[in-house]
Amino acid sequence: MSCSRLTAIVLAGGRSRRMGQDKATLLVAGEPLLKRTCRVALECTKTVWVFTPWVERYREIVPPGCRLIMEVQGNPDGSQGPLLGFAQVLPLVATEWVLLLACDLPRLEGRILRRWSAQCQNCSNPILLPRGEKGWEPLCGFYRTSCRDRLDRAIAQGCTAFQPWLASETVQELALEPGDRPLLLNCNTPEDWAKAGVTPAIKGSALM
Repeated sequence: MSCSRLTAIVLAGGRSRRMGQDKATLLVAGEPLLKRTCRVALECTKTVWVFTPWVERYREIVPPGCRLIMEVQGNPDGSQGPLLGFAQVLPLVATEWVLLLACDLPRLEGRILRRWSAQCQNCSNPILLPRGEKGWEPLCGFYRTSCRDRLDRAIAQGCTAFQPWLASETVQELALEPGDRPLLLNCNTPEDWAKAGVTPAIKGSALM
């Protein structure tokens, strides 16, 4: 798919409580995880946004050309969640498609993202996602910006999480090749990092 049709949005608004320190600043081969995720996304599109309430914290981390967008968190404890964050930033997108990524995907590869994005060309549905053992993988997938109105209606009716919203949507399954699935590993705890073969870095920022 042409880069001009795709905006990548990296969500970096979580509090990282289960990890014990800011996941976005943990090091993978000496590189902060958020920077790595953005760099991988830049291999798929030139338009990469980081949506976060901590713009100043991450300003020196993200690669040149990435845009930092301030997230307004509705609750003092930062418990807004990724669906509401996505709904905040989606109206700013001008491209046909959004590649939505969590910041904590240490195995992600740009060449695989490019192969996955090619499936958007023949996708007639508004959402294209890989399916995991527990359901859809919403934070590593593709969304048409035309889904915005339905998302807003769902939120107005009280929906605050991805899985309930996706249950009411027409979602096309992203076709994975053998060996692709490990790239979807989302790391929330030190145990997840051990599973990924990544040592939790000591140099990450403490939680604010």
